[in-house]
Amino acid sequence: MTTDTTVTTRTADRTDAATSQAARDAVAKVSTGVFIDGEWSESASGARFDVVNPATEEVIATVADGGPEDARRAIETAGRVQKEWAKTAPRERSEILRRAYDLIMARQDELALVMTTEMGKPFAEAKGEVAYAAEFFRWFSEEAVRIGGDVTTTGDGKNRILVSKEPVGPCVLVTPWNFPLAMGTRKIGPAIAAGCTIVFKPANLTPLSSLALADILVEAGLPKGVLNVVCTSKASSVVTPWMESGIARKVSFTGSTEVGVKLLEQAARHVMRSSMELGGNAPFIVFEDADLDRAVEGAVAAKMRNMGEACTAANRLFVQRPVAEEFARRLAARLGALTVGDGAKDGTDVGPLVEEKALVKVQELVDDAVAKGATVVCGGSRPERPGYFYSPTVLSDVDPAADLMSEEIFGPVAPVIPFDTEEEVTRLANDTPWGLVGYLFTQDVDRGFRMGEALEVGMVGLNTGIVSNPAAPFGGIKASGLGREGGRVGIEEFLEYKYMAVPRG
Repeated sequence: MTTDTTVTTRTADRTDAATSQAARDAVAKVSTGVFIDGEWSESASGARFDVVNPATEEVIATVADGGPEDARRAIETAGRVQKEWAKTAPRERSEILRRAYDLIMARQDELALVMTTEMGKPFAEAKGEVAYAAEFFRWFSEEAVRIGGDVTTTGDGKNRILVSKEPVGPCVLVTPWNFPLAMGTRKIGPAIAAGCTIVFKPANLTPLSSLALADILVEAGLPKGVLNVVCTSKASSVVTPWMESGIARKVSFTGSTEVGVKLLEQAARHVMRSSMELGGNAPFIVFEDADLDRAVEGAVAAKMRNMGEACTAANRLFVQRPVAEEFARRLAARLGALTVGDGAKDGTDVGPLVEEKALVKVQELVDDAVAKGATVVCGGSRPERPGYFYSPTVLSDVDPAADLMSEEIFGPVAPVIPFDTEEEVTRLANDTPWGLVGYLFTQDVDRGFRMGEALEVGMVGLNTGIVSNPAAPFGGIKASGLGREGGRVGIEEFLEYKYMAVPRG
């Protein structure tokens, strides 16, 4: 028995060593400069910032730290190239995106290793994100050749009404750290398909996936100057010059509501088209007639995707009182069995949070809930190991006054709140400034549709914990944002309508 254990351990060590080397090799291939007018270079200041692996707290790369001068060059390039790029045949734009899709899928393992290393997501989940990210390019490659128009006649019969669609113009794209590849393709895909040039700022915590994407688009044949990428440790030093340039005609941002409001204020000064995918506080509602096994699996999917660091994450789990205790028990058993560890290693279910600050916030929210009467069913603390890890946690009997009821948790914490009536849970679910997504589980079809209509959200998952899909319009209402990404409407965010009146002969 001892011999078998020794062999297993040594094999695992060799596997881990090989994985670590593969991750280092994948990271080493990524270009780390600023990318402007088709060329990689150092930032104007020559400064660089560190990228840290949250599982080990080790620096894995340094990236050029862009500033105002780099931002100016990037937006001026986008403005200069816009007119010519807009004339490009839709089929050409389509084929660029399709080739990029093929390249991403061919490098799925390599890109997943980069993602896992820079932000901690388990490798299997990272591979899933790479495929999801690629699908946006495939989807919008098909939409590029379907940009339509309209011809009608005025009511008095005297004029023809010709309606066409044109690219909105140079676009400012700003993405978050939690889905570093998919958030880039979800914005870049429709911009390219529509014929818009781009200035792009990825998150400074996870720039490598986005930088790798830039190289893929070059290889796919994207002309110089269409995509310009500037990473920075100080977002305002790059984004503010873009917003105030007078060149940019559109901004698309995914991130916090606080930052989104500031960008909307800046956009208003230049009357820029704006798409905002902001915060969430998703209710997850389980009625007593629900299939509890299905509801628990839905909760795991809705809560634990990306370690709970998602705007779509189930934040408040409302469970009808007769089944609340049993649901909490089953969910705790399910989450307690998950393996926490370095996402690059086999068998890991839950990786680290992205940084120390995130870890501290999650612990503060749990401590506040417990102080206000919540019971820890499982988890409730960070494991004693290096890295920014937090144990999957279930809390029962959570007081509605607890801070985590009104703040995004952004961590693997599932608070279970009992409720009695449909009217009560509707009021509790809607008692938030956010309205991105809601989930509900019931076997009553009428109640499913009734609750789906009553929830003040942009998306509803009925008996499912996953709503994101490139073919669906993603977005929220209230403080969760403006506009939609993906689906048939996703490209419309990057197009302007032009109407021409033509007298009938």
